[in-house]
Amino acid sequence: MIKVLLAEDMHMIRAALTALLRLEPDLEVVAEVTRGDEILPAALASRPDVAVLDIDLPVLDGITAAVSLRERLPSCRVLVLTALGQPGQVRRALTAGIEAFLVKDAPGDRLADAIRRTAAGLRVLDAELVSSAMEYGESPLTPRESSVLKEAARGSSAEEIASRLHLSPGTVRNYLTGAIAKTGARNKIDAIRIAEDAGWL
Repeated sequence: MIKVLLAEDMHMIRAALTALLRLEPDLEVVAEVTRGDEILPAALASRPDVAVLDIDLPVLDGITAAVSLRERLPSCRVLVLTALGQPGQVRRALTAGIEAFLVKDAPGDRLADAIRRTAAGLRVLDAELVSSAMEYGESPLTPRESSVLKEAARGSSAEEIASRLHLSPGTVRNYLTGAIAKTGARNKIDAIRIAEDAGWL
């Protein structure tokens, strides 16, 4: 029996995936979580063989959670679910050492097969996902530009970002200007979109 932890924040999707996996005689869903910060505690408690993680989770994203999981529970393999429109996130996951990916809208039998292959230690890579991920280069943003852009993506003003990151509002605006120029964006909102799509944030 392959024990599975499922991390998905959309309730209907999670319920559908759980129901689908329960139809498989060799798969057992031992834990379900809705946020990235719940993954490690749930995994340490339930000891799954495979963690199926949505890449976009609240509080802590699936890639960051996967890295922590690999460090604390190396016996647990990770299968990341992602949308086709997120090649940058796949590149980030590949860089982090995650070797199993599946597109979210794949047929149900492919998910079950991907879990079995992941549990067996095999690589599960969608060729189209990996190909599109390789089109994106490394982030042109400095760590400080990235952190300022992340805060801006949360809707924070320059003054709020300055307070949070211990910078002056003028310095925050300079970092935002730099991020806009380096991403080739038209404005701050466009820079956030480009950086998120590329997996740079």
